[in-house]
Formats: sequence, structure tokens, C-alpha cells
Amino acid sequence: MKLRWSHRAEQDLLEIGRYIAEDNRPAARRWVERLRQRARQAAEHPQAGRMVPEHSRPDIREVLLHSYRIVYVVGADAIQVVAVFEGHRLFPRRVVPELPDTED
Repeated sequence: MKLRWSHRAEQDLLEIGRYIAEDNRPAARRWVERLRQRARQAAEHPQAGRMVPEHSRPDIREVLLHSYRIVYVVGADAIQVVAVFEGHRLFPRRVVPELPDTED
């Protein structure tokens, strides 16, 4: 299954990387890559992620990496990551996941 990133999710990764880079730039690059790798794993087995507790839609799922939540929407042939954020935060209300389009 294909993996797509929303603009919001890409911005989330940039912000996470910037925050970690304040203390350690190489660690920031490694951590962002680990988040991307976890999303790639989710694309391989999209239904393995748990349903997001704040929603009751089976197509909105998440995988965890330590304290981070990677939220994605499952489509017919792709998943779209819609947000990446620390687990102590609630799912951002302004994120309204839509099914990813199936065109390249």
C-alpha cells in the first residue's frame, strides 16, 4: 500500500525535528527518520494500527513510536498520514481527515 503525507503531517515532522535539533542535530535527523520508518511500516499493514480513541471511524488509525502518535487515514490503495504529535496531547481538533486520493 502507498504512503502519503498531508501537509500538516510534514509540518509536524519539521517541528519535531527543529525541537530536538535545539539539543542535538544528528539525533533530530535520526528521530524524524524513525518516525518516517514507522509510518512506512503502517503502510505495509494499515489495519494493524489501533483506531484513534477520539474518533469511532475504522479508517482513522494510529501507530505509536515511544511517546509519539502517527495518525493516518486508510484508503483503498494508500494511507495518508494526517498528524504526528506527542501522545500526551489530544488529537488536534482542527485536523479533519479525508480519505487519501488514489491518484499518483
